[in-house]
Amino acid sequence: MTVEEIGVGFGDVGAGEEGATGVDGVALTTEPEADAFLARLGRLRERVALLVAERSATDPTAGDPLRGLYLSGEAVEYLLLRSSEPAPPVRDSAPDRLAALRLTDLDTALLLIALAPDLDRSFEPLYGYLNDDVGRRRATVGLTLDLCGIPAHDAEGRARFHPTAPLSALGLLTVEEPERPFLSRSLRVPDRILAHLLGDDTPDAALAGHLHPLTTPRVPYDGQDPGGDDEFTHFVDRLAVLLAGEPPLAVYLRERHEGDGLVCVAAALDAARVPAVRFSGPVERVPELLREARLGGRTVVVNGLPDQPGALVRALMAATDVSVVFAGVRPYDPLWCESDPLILEAPQQRAAAVRAWTEAVGEDHGFDVRATVAPYHLGADRIARAARAARGLAGFDGTPLTAAHLRLAARQQSASGLEQHARRIQPAVDWRDLVLPDRSLTQLHELALRARHRDRVLGDWRLSAGGGRGRGVLGLFAGESGTGKTLSAEVVAAELGLDLYVVQLSSVVDKYIGETEKNLERIFTEADRTDAVLLFDEADAVFGKRSEVKDSHDRYANMESAYLLQRLESFDGIALLTTNLRANIDEAFTRRLDLVVDFPFPDPAQRLALWRHGLTHVPSAPDLELAPLAMEFELAGGSIRSAVVTAAYLAAGRGDTVGAADLLEGARREYRKAGRLVPGEGTW
Repeated sequence: MTVEEIGVGFGDVGAGEEGATGVDGVALTTEPEADAFLARLGRLRERVALLVAERSATDPTAGDPLRGLYLSGEAVEYLLLRSSEPAPPVRDSAPDRLAALRLTDLDTALLLIALAPDLDRSFEPLYGYLNDDVGRRRATVGLTLDLCGIPAHDAEGRARFHPTAPLSALGLLTVEEPERPFLSRSLRVPDRILAHLLGDDTPDAALAGHLHPLTTPRVPYDGQDPGGDDEFTHFVDRLAVLLAGEPPLAVYLRERHEGDGLVCVAAALDAARVPAVRFSGPVERVPELLREARLGGRTVVVNGLPDQPGALVRALMAATDVSVVFAGVRPYDPLWCESDPLILEAPQQRAAAVRAWTEAVGEDHGFDVRATVAPYHLGADRIARAARAARGLAGFDGTPLTAAHLRLAARQQSASGLEQHARRIQPAVDWRDLVLPDRSLTQLHELALRARHRDRVLGDWRLSAGGGRGRGVLGLFAGESGTGKTLSAEVVAAELGLDLYVVQLSSVVDKYIGETEKNLERIFTEADRTDAVLLFDEADAVFGKRSEVKDSHDRYANMESAYLLQRLESFDGIALLTTNLRANIDEAFTRRLDLVVDFPFPDPAQRLALWRHGLTHVPSAPDLELAPLAMEFELAGGSIRSAVVTAAYLAAGRGDTVGAADLLEGARREYRKAGRLVPGEGTW
């Protein structure tokens, strides 16, 4: 009878008949599903009876009433004869996998003795017989030494079972029952080791959720990098040689932007043809991680170190037979470990990232992928996730993939902690919403241009000023209130496909000495790693002129300014400052700005354009004359918009379109709010 005949599966449950008979012959009233299940149990009983009959025919202990409680010499001889049957052929890969563990001949023999019961259960009663205890069916320390011909008192042989010996230290063998005498302690081979020797590469279950592919997709490296990124190419070549060599290497890659180190490591490992695994788990899982790395000959890559990384670094650095690469934005601290890794600065590179973007989304989409992704500094794994999200957004819209989909997906991957100190604005405007003089518009376009090409100009072309200066883009918008400074910042952010974060000065400025600088440092640090535009509205509060020191308050206020001057030098992000009066900004800050954009008060022609733009989507009277309003009322763009909103509410209350009287009333209210004399009141 075969397994198919027994039918112990549940695939066709429900095919039985009603009226099954119970164990004692009593008829049971059952449902068809229960009948089918009981029928299968009956066929299983028949198979068990057949197997018992087959074994009883040759087993000399079949009729022994104490069978299984002890082993006689006759029973042992029977087991040995039964075990002498030809074993199935071992896979060709098994010896190679055993040799990859780099064990001595003695350690190999010890390992095979310990794992024998897990491969052939006939060893269980034999080991029980030799242990003088049929209940102890695993090899013990004493039995293993006896089988290897090593005296029980041999110090070298006993040392092979020490926790620091290779078998235990590498996680290949566990010596159990420490409360027993040394020779009576049982030996167990972890299931993962046995599975590996049998050809199963499934990672240890304890590492579930902690192991990841190095990059998705992994950036291929062929020794040539588009865009002339020679620094990146040379760095990868040198790192590949080290990772492929002996002895194993420990490296710490300091990243300027999160993900840069992973791109370098992925390219170097590809060039060296070295397999790797990325780990993101706790220090408690390091033993299983190192064992997994040894079994596959893999390099361990760790990025995004925990807040207290010392324990993790020490645990991984203790394994001198496994290469480990750490990547992180924080500087290496010698207190983390007694023996330092090789500390390297990951090169800033854009070409490899563009390459990853191109591989993830392709190029034939009708837009320039390189120009679209230029403002973003994402790692290769986040690039892949952004590409998948962009395709999902395009599928939701039912359209081909566009630059807008790609920008939105990239913004979603650029997580930020800036919202603790800044208000996030998702730009919903474009250049058509700006009514400015040509000079100001040209400078705003140049600001966006600088943000896109800063890595090429300052990095590839080496035009950075040096002295630790970052690659940030800094701009000052100067003009009266309502002239369009904040709106322009939003338009620039929209052009770059980035979110705008308006710094809340109330959450930054602190009355306690030193706290303001700490708050600003948190903002700048987060902005450095986030793809966003940072806006300091009314920047006079923190970027104002330094004063003569007359008391301690002046001294500490000047210290804040000195800190800001130094921090702006090393800033890597995009920061915009607005002020109502340019003269209020310290000249030392002005020198460090890339652009200063003036926002003049609008003349009559610009005011007319602003009135028309404000009424673009508002139902208006067909004969509406806007020129008199633009000529008579000297209002900035923000005030004109407020006047249009007032007029719209007045018209909506009447259920009518906006007329001249509504707009006049809106303009007059803006004058009254400002405390100004209303021109021609009551006569226009």
